[in-house]
Amino acid sequence: MSKRTAGHGFAEGPEDFLAARDGFSLASVDPASTPGFSGGKARGEELLAARDPHLADLQERLFAEGRSGGRRSLLLLLQGMDTSGKGGMVSHVVGGVDVQGVQLAAFRAPSDEERCHDFLWRVEKQLPRPGMLGCFDRSHYEDVLVPRVHGEIDGVELERRYRAIRDFEARLHGSGTRLIKVMLHISRDEQKRRLASRLDDPTKYWKYAPSDLAERRYWDDYMAAYQAAIERTGTADAPWYVVPADNKWYSRMAVQELLVAALESMDPQWPPASFDVDEEKRRLAAS
Repeated sequence: MSKRTAGHGFAEGPEDFLAARDGFSLASVDPASTPGFSGGKARGEELLAARDPHLADLQERLFAEGRSGGRRSLLLLLQGMDTSGKGGMVSHVVGGVDVQGVQLAAFRAPSDEERCHDFLWRVEKQLPRPGMLGCFDRSHYEDVLVPRVHGEIDGVELERRYRAIRDFEARLHGSGTRLIKVMLHISRDEQKRRLASRLDDPTKYWKYAPSDLAERRYWDDYMAAYQAAIERTGTADAPWYVVPADNKWYSRMAVQELLVAALESMDPQWPPASFDVDEEKRRLAAS
């Protein structure tokens, strides 16, 4: 197994500061904090750029492994309230690696066809193939958050879904998919500022939806739903990481490092040649 590389800027690995362990309380996490990191925005953005090549190298190794018969993959699952930075995470962190080795999926309100199936049906179809880095912008957790907040399912069905999620994620782990579950934790005040900036900028109108304001009325209910989901579905093989998201530079740096840490522990290697290298060199020279 590869050693943890230096240069990530955290006092220790970010997973040590961000993992939601037993007794975790979402209310105790300050969305404006920068756990484990003592630098400011300029230093954070510098580290983000500096670590891009290392993340890209690790991801390319995983992709090469998958192309050569390997079965492992990595799935980054992003949850958070509107404007918490999920889309920016895809652009600024996942976008720094080779796109041919990335699978992206975004989950919104289920379609009529999807409603005819169990809630995990649409997610199963988007799982990363061997060697791929998958990224979910929202996920199956929408089905234990929104229905709970709006009273669309009862407690029995909610518990069934928690169990189904735990079983599903255990199966993923057992089949070789490493799962990183991230809640981008933004404050209500910061969300208001970001929504206002969208309304002030014609180039961002497309990002705004009137329904965003309607959901703000249920803020405390959503926080309770996230707390319950984290408690009921966090496991040793599929832990939750709660990343303070009021500072985009910090949340991006933290998630980048969570990806790096996961890939370093997976330690993908360049596959050996499946042919005689010297013979191919001779053939090429003679061609």
